[in-house]
Amino acid sequence: MNVITTDLKDVYILEPQVFGDHRGWFMESWSQRMMEESGLFYTFVQDNHSYSNSKGTIRGLHCQNGAASQSKLVRCTKGAILDVVVDVRTGSPTYKKWIAVELTAENFRQLLIPRGFLHGYLTLTDEVEFLYKTDNFYNKEADRSVIWNDPEFNINWGIDNPVVSEKDAKASKYCDSDIHFEYGKI
Repeated sequence: MNVITTDLKDVYILEPQVFGDHRGWFMESWSQRMMEESGLFYTFVQDNHSYSNSKGTIRGLHCQNGAASQSKLVRCTKGAILDVVVDVRTGSPTYKKWIAVELTAENFRQLLIPRGFLHGYLTLTDEVEFLYKTDNFYNKEADRSVIWNDPEFNINWGIDNPVVSEKDAKASKYCDSDIHFEYGKI
């Protein structure tokens, strides 16, 4: 597994080794041993799988607040997405900065997102399947959303009128939310 640092502190792109031949391909999509050998210590407890039928759909920006926060290991298994992560850990050297990484079924890339980050993605194709592992169980009371086009972050999604859920369309700005994470204390 190739671990690639990003411009956000503690966020990594993971490239698994893919073995292919005339029959197709094989890869280890998760290996705790390989993660720990890379200095990444996570214990995942829940897998989630979502489907978006239309290109131009944004899901996010989401997180779980407080003790219910989640680290995520995300990947796209059908189609292509632009995955966006925003550091909202006060005191972090990359506080309020964001990155966007293209994840596709063809490039096999995964993104490791620790606790204290907002996460969302834009579908770049129709019929997208997105899978992710979390290190904490879903907690409805801790679920938080920030509006996808919050001017405080100025994220370049590359789209003006995305398809969004009612929940995401009504999400607050970050400055109006109760989201709070402290760098080094999560």
